[in-house]
Amino acid sequence: MVSLTAMLVSVAEFSNIISVLAVFMCFCGMFLLIMRNMTLFWLHGEELMFGTSVHTVQQRIPQMKMMKVHIPFTFKLQYASKSSYAEVQFLFSSQVPYTLQAFWGVSIRELHLFLWRPWNKFNASLQQGVMLQGHYQQRSRVIHEQNKHAEKTLRLCLPKPDLELGPPPRLCYPLVIFLVRRDNPTSLHPDETVALVSVVHIKDDDCTLPTSILAQYLKQANGQLSSLKQLYLATGNVSNYEEVVNESAFSVCEQLCVVCQFFPLSRALLPCRHTCVCASCFVKLDTCPMCRAPIKSYFTVRSEEYLTDSSEKTISSHPERLTQWLQDRLTDFIGFHR
Repeated sequence: MVSLTAMLVSVAEFSNIISVLAVFMCFCGMFLLIMRNMTLFWLHGEELMFGTSVHTVQQRIPQMKMMKVHIPFTFKLQYASKSSYAEVQFLFSSQVPYTLQAFWGVSIRELHLFLWRPWNKFNASLQQGVMLQGHYQQRSRVIHEQNKHAEKTLRLCLPKPDLELGPPPRLCYPLVIFLVRRDNPTSLHPDETVALVSVVHIKDDDCTLPTSILAQYLKQANGQLSSLKQLYLATGNVSNYEEVVNESAFSVCEQLCVVCQFFPLSRALLPCRHTCVCASCFVKLDTCPMCRAPIKSYFTVRSEEYLTDSSEKTISSHPERLTQWLQDRLTDFIGFHR
């Protein structure tokens, strides 16, 4: 009888131990599940946070491989609100000898076909005076300049008042301006910029959109054609890409990151083109902090000497390493196979 009682007591104690172990295993399992489904955030080593709008991106956002290109021309519209076919003014500068040619009423299709021609054919048509022949309505006089110059004003007016563009959607651009360098073609590097082409819309009764430069195209000696896009700075100012990639213009980007307000902004986000974050904060984002658009890729607009490759890797991977280490230890303790 005593031995039976002792056995029952032992069984009761053993069942209590089993209950405690079961509760402990359930707790560990629940903790492991939470760790698998919740992102840990470690901000500058100061605090551990759960659930925030700023989080570490698990999938690395690719960097666009950008090449710095020296652009010897600048070209921008002046007094857009006062511009008309009677007179439209531009400010432009050049660091090389150039030829300037303006065409009115240019066929959109034929212009783009011409821009993709090899540089030797492009240049030959300019020298022979047959550029876009038969695909424009009027043209202005050709300007040849042998000396480089700082910014000066260019005034253009429609030679004859009978330009026919028709109602929108139009098949012709109102005004296209070519700035083409006059260097010896054989001495140019393949990546050298040889032409800047500006497409201009001028407000009229049929198309009341404001006068503006619709597009600018960059032609290189190797035949490559690029469309210049604008970058949007954190202050709301607009900067052309040719200004950003120029070493002397990096002072434009000395503003601080909109997230941390500590490091200078250095990355342009794509496709929205907002230039507003530093490399340190970039690894914690998957949407643009300015417009909330998803970040598909990026490129740098200034050097990031404040952040080495090793430190960037540490910032990017620290939360993942901590989470993975805790998961591995719990999995080993519970006895599951990894």
